[in-house]
Amino acid sequence: MENPVDHRIDLGFVNYVQHPENPKYIVFRFTDPKRAESFVTELNAQNIWHERAEDEKRGQAIWLFAIHNKDFKKVERINFMVEGKHKKPLIPFKILRYSLILFSAVVMTLAIIGYCKAQEKLNSHNQSDTSVNKDK
Repeated sequence: MENPVDHRIDLGFVNYVQHPENPKYIVFRFTDPKRAESFVTELNAQNIWHERAEDEKRGQAIWLFAIHNKDFKKVERINFMVEGKHKKPLIPFKILRYSLILFSAVVMTLAIIGYCKAQEKLNSHNQSDTSVNKDK
């Protein structure tokens, strides 16, 4: 069976898997040296024991960190923090990003105003139908 840490199909949902030989450990992997260094810095700052290894697969350097299962929740928070620190914005240009937010707010405002106007029109139509029925 192929080692799940270096599996060919990596969908990128998470950057950790269970250790292939010892189920008491979780292996975190990073392909970015800055993220790997931030991860090590945080692990050391919180005194979390880890094993570190470097590997190269298909011409790309990979940093691997084995963490004991008992520390998984702490390390998962560290992992999220490191990912957030190094994450690029979805829309990199501030003008475009804020223009999209403004456009969305205008569209939502117009939709709410249209809904309220339609309710007023329906209410006035229902009231006129009721008055016509009373006259008969």
